[in-house]
Amino acid sequence: MASISQPVHRKHTSLLRRVLTDLPLSIGISVLLACFISLVTGRFFENMLVSVLIGIVAFTIVYGGRLLFIKRPVWRLREWAMFAALAVLAAPVAHFTGLYTAGLLLGIRTPTLAEYPSVDRISMIVFTFLGTTLMVVLIRNRERMRRAQEEQAEAHLRAQIVERQALQAQLRLLQAQIEPHMLFNTLANLQGLIALDPARASDMLDQLIQYLRATLSVSRSETTTLEQEFAAMGAYLGLMGVRMGERLRYRLDLPPALRAARLPTMLLQPLVENAIVHGVEPKVDGGEITISAQIDGDTVAIEVRDTGLGLDQVHARGGGGIGVTTSRERLVALYGERATLTLNPAQPQGTLARLTLPLEFDV
Repeated sequence: MASISQPVHRKHTSLLRRVLTDLPLSIGISVLLACFISLVTGRFFENMLVSVLIGIVAFTIVYGGRLLFIKRPVWRLREWAMFAALAVLAAPVAHFTGLYTAGLLLGIRTPTLAEYPSVDRISMIVFTFLGTTLMVVLIRNRERMRRAQEEQAEAHLRAQIVERQALQAQLRLLQAQIEPHMLFNTLANLQGLIALDPARASDMLDQLIQYLRATLSVSRSETTTLEQEFAAMGAYLGLMGVRMGERLRYRLDLPPALRAARLPTMLLQPLVENAIVHGVEPKVDGGEITISAQIDGDTVAIEVRDTGLGLDQVHARGGGGIGVTTSRERLVALYGERATLTLNPAQPQGTLARLTLPLEFDV
């Protein structure tokens, strides 16, 4: 029942919003016509009251007729003819009703329905018809603008859906690039260690299990939490630590207040893997990787700092960074200018990858 009542409620809300938007337009036209008549006849208050009442009645007739017939295919082809017919109908009915109602409110005598038809009132009926026609034209133009805006919004929504689907495909491609690359290297090292160093092989297998447990649970989701992402990176660095031994040192610093903060899945691993593949691993004595997060106003700043070769050496060796370009494209698609990813030299050596995202939590 909720799925049926919600669209009906939205339809009624949209209709009420349109009525409340267009009715003041009709009243405004009536006020302008009353000012024009008052320049000729005087009696501004009486003319104002009569004109506003006529405008409200004409608006009700035209809008009611539009709601009754505009959705029917036979009328859609003759929309302007329908509005013209409604304006012709509304002119005498609105003029008599407005005049009679104003007489009741002001306590003055006005023509009865039997007395109303006369040659003298034809000019006022024509004047009312012209005012109603002006109202119809303005409402129709506003309706066209409203429809154009709705179509533009729908087109924008469709573009966002297509962009999100492309983004998801891009993420799957990124996973397909990173996961087999890392797993094949780990399994190859594990195969060699089983015969040479069974204890290290067991440690590497334990770290691999922890890494898979941390990543597989969120790998098919669009977003994750910083706590889950840091756990996955801790398992990944532990795995690399078994392989590299004392050449790799690492530290993770996540404040408790940021554990539930949301971020896109697979956003940190390309940065951490770059730090190892292009920074720490090629360096003879290895280095240290630090992953930290902190609140910066209404954003969260995440840093991946290494003491490896540094950006100059990485570029000289032809290293471009796995997934960094893809990560930047994902950030632009998801956040626009509200998110950034920068790579800068770290002090005293190494590389600093800094990621800033809007600070978001689960509601």
